[in-house]
Amino acid sequence: MAAEQIAVYGAGDFGQEIAWLVEECRNGGSSYEVVCFIDDDTAKQGTRVSDVPVMALAEARRSFPEARVVCAVGDPRIRESMATMAAAAGFGFATLVHPRVERSRAFEIGEGTVILPGTTMTTHIVLGRHVLINPGCTLGHDVVLGDFATLSPGVHLSGRVHLGRRVFVGTGASTVHGTKGAPLVIGDDAVVGAGACVTKSVPTGETVVGVPARPVDTRSRGPMAEIRPSRTSVKVS
Repeated sequence: MAAEQIAVYGAGDFGQEIAWLVEECRNGGSSYEVVCFIDDDTAKQGTRVSDVPVMALAEARRSFPEARVVCAVGDPRIRESMATMAAAAGFGFATLVHPRVERSRAFEIGEGTVILPGTTMTTHIVLGRHVLINPGCTLGHDVVLGDFATLSPGVHLSGRVHLGRRVFVGTGASTVHGTKGAPLVIGDDAVVGAGACVTKSVPTGETVVGVPARPVDTRSRGPMAEIRPSRTSVKVS
């Protein structure tokens, strides 16, 4: 049986991690092959990364019309823009779960979602579309992640925690648990800083840091600028 073609959208460092994930999935018995990287940076187009060609979106669609795309960037807003452009070009999306991810049967996962190794998810977990879970995370029972949510490495979500769309959670952050009638909710577009401990729900669009996590003024610069996920060379204009 021919391998399923994967086009990795983003030829940066994380794109190479995704290419490695594809190889790991192949070693775990899945049939995948990275056929190209897609990047909107014209300086990268026509080059090769790890001996794989880098193409513009339209060229990749012409060359590999059967490929499915994985969006390889941590920033949820950029990932959403990339997915929108890839879908408009006619691409579908691949869902990648590393073979060393532990999960129960009570588990739902949306298209385009990526889960890297070392993550443990218990029961009644719901993941939306294009969710990104980096290595070493834990998700307790009844956790829900909205579309394009991102968990950085080492994030720990206790039971009954709900993340909205495009939430970004920084490295090593954690939450306390919610309850059956009142889950802990982190609203759409919220940002949780690295190492923070979230003890109560976070409103839509708010940035929180510290232990316990408290809101910060995102209009300020300096160290607070480091809370948000870094941009990559992928352009979405």
